[in-house]
Amino acid sequence: MRRKDREVRSLEDIIKIIEKCDVCRLGLSVENRPYVVPLNFGYEVVNGKLALYFHGANAGKKLEMIEQNPHACFEMDCDHQLYENEKAHEFSFEYSSVIGFGEVRCLIESSERNHALQKIMQHYTGQSDYEFKESAVSKIAILKLEVSEVTGKRNKR
Repeated sequence: MRRKDREVRSLEDIIKIIEKCDVCRLGLSVENRPYVVPLNFGYEVVNGKLALYFHGANAGKKLEMIEQNPHACFEMDCDHQLYENEKAHEFSFEYSSVIGFGEVRCLIESSERNHALQKIMQHYTGQSDYEFKESAVSKIAILKLEVSEVTGKRNKR
């Protein structure tokens, strides 16, 4: 990272940023053609490893690309605030962000799928005791991104 003074290194601090974010952008690439899709998400840390969970349509470009190339990146950001000044070059923007890499896969097992949906709901509601109808869950794709590398960045005034 070029701006070491803005780097967020600890996983604990990175999780604090993730907790504030409401959209995760998943980046995929096939045949040198990148594709970025904004998604709702959930997360967890197990044994020091971060995992992200997503849900969406059971068919489409995202799933086709993952099938061809499971390597992915992600980005999320929050804490946006523009700071104005009399001189344009002295404007600044406050933010916190997280970027990472890993492999994404579709979850097949019912217990894994339900666990992922609980994590997604927990992220947005603070609760993780939901019941899901199998007839509804069977109609969606549920993805897990096992994060292999993650960094955070923050610009605070």
